[in-house]
Order: sequence, then C-alpha cells, then structure tokens
Amino acid sequence: MTGYSPAPVDRAPARPAGGPAPARRAPRGTRLERFAPLVFVAPAVLVVVLLRLWPLLLGVNFSFTGDGVRNGTAVGLDNYVTLFGDPLFRTALRNVGLLVLLLPVAVAIPGLLATFIHLKVPGHRVYRGVYFFPAVLSPVIVGAIFNLLLAFDGPVNAALGAIGLGPVDWLGDPGVAIFAVVGVHVWATFGMALVVFLAGFSTLDSSLLDAAKVDGASLPQTIRHVIVPGLSRTIQFVFVTTMIGMLTSMFGLLYVMTSGGPAGSTYLPEYYVWFQQGNLNQPALASAASTVLFLIMLVVGLAQIGILRRAGKED
Repeated sequence: MTGYSPAPVDRAPARPAGGPAPARRAPRGTRLERFAPLVFVAPAVLVVVLLRLWPLLLGVNFSFTGDGVRNGTAVGLDNYVTLFGDPLFRTALRNVGLLVLLLPVAVAIPGLLATFIHLKVPGHRVYRGVYFFPAVLSPVIVGAIFNLLLAFDGPVNAALGAIGLGPVDWLGDPGVAIFAVVGVHVWATFGMALVVFLAGFSTLDSSLLDAAKVDGASLPQTIRHVIVPGLSRTIQFVFVTTMIGMLTSMFGLLYVMTSGGPAGSTYLPEYYVWFQQGNLNQPALASAASTVLFLIMLVVGLAQIGILRRAGKED
C-alpha cells in the first residue's frame, strides 16, 4: 500500500517583521483605462494645435517682420508703433470700447426674451421660431435689407416723419452709424444666444421658481434672485461668445452697410485687418492688428468671467 503524499503548496516568502510591504502592481486593464481618454481626445487636440495654435504663433511671429521692401526682415515693434499711430486703428479701438459698453444690452435682450418664453407667455411657441429666424440669414442679406430700411429716404425715416420726428442719417452720420450697425448685428444674432438661454433654463430647478411665485416675488425679483444665480454659468458663456461675435463676426455687415465709413467711424479691428491685407497689401501690419485683436478678446473675456463669478458669489 502506497503512502499518501499531499500536493506541494506554494507559500509566499514571509515578510520580515517591520519590513516594507511588497509593491502591488497596478492591473494592466487599469493602466489602459487611464490612457483611453487621451487616445480619444488626441485627434481633436491635434486639429486645434495644427489649425489654430500653430497659425496663431506664425501670425504673431510674422507681425515682427516688415512689409514691402523690408518683407521678411525683422523690424521689432515697428509694426505696433505704426499701428497705434494710425488714426483708423485708434478709431477701431474706441469702437471696441463702445462694444464692451453695449455688451450687457446685447446679452440682456435674448436673456429676457428667453425668460418670457420659459414662463410660457401667450404665443411663446411662435416667438421661439420668429426670434431665431434672423440667425439663419446671411450677413450680406441682412445688410442689404437694412440698407433699404435705414436709407435717408427709407421706410424708417418715413415712419419717424409721420410722428413728427425729423429724419436721421442712420448710415451717413459718423455719430450714429456705428450704433446702427451694432443694433443690426444684435438683431441678426441674438437668436443663437436665445437658444443657449433656453437650454440653460432646462437645467434650472423649477421648484425655485414655484417657491418664488408662492412667496409673491415680482418678476424683477425672480429674475435677480432666482434666474440670474441659477443661470450664472450660462450667462458667462453668452457674455464671452457674444463679445467674440461682436469682435470677429461683423465684417459682412460693415462691408455691406458702411464699408468702414463715414470717415472711418465704423472701423473695427477685423475690418482694419482686412483693409491692410486686402487693399494695402501690408500683411505684417495686418498680423500685428490681428495679434492686438486676439489680446483684446483674451483680456475682455477673462475680465468678464472674473466679474460675473464675483457677482455670483456675492449673490
């Protein structure tokens, strides 16, 4: 009769008393999961770097070179000195300051309209479509329409004359033209901001609105104490995107309605960039203007976010 032999048992070597615990190796699956998001994001990052950041860096570098006979020659800050000495560019910067002052109005209009639609005022479904309709029109079409409406002998001045008000030279008066163009731009583009606000309302806690209604809060009180704090992130987004749109998307309207006139009063940096590159063939100076425009958007955007965040914390 053979004796019974138990199977050998593998035993891990005993850890010395007080010694360090053996390092545990992370499972292979965990490491792969950690790098998986980077793999998915990499194509988008590559596109941004190649099509956005790299051309931006090339443009900034090009702004330090010369035009004409000095083409490709390093000129230091000469282009920026020329830029800020140009009255047209200084007018464009003043108009940027005007846009910043008018920005709260451009954001408040779609915000209030979205509030009324969310509160389901009579006809809110019709208003939703009507308000968005201008956003699908080309800036060239919008400019051509308002050229007819705002002409000195056009329908708007005819209506003003019917109520005893004198005609206004909407597009020919240097003190009025920039306001006319900005007003048309706001009318043509606030539909997109309206959609963003409506999307923000879908995340707002409806019980807060019900509580404000039960407490007898008026509409201004509801907007200030419930809607604005609840939509603070949405408001920040709309502020920044509206400002960027004003600085970079008004070329079509300016070209069709005023061509920068009268007397250069409606120049904005983007129109100045086109004029220097397309008409005067000064790409280096245009690159310098583009760099200044980028810095303006960066500073204004960060300042707006900081102010709105501070206001949200105070509320």
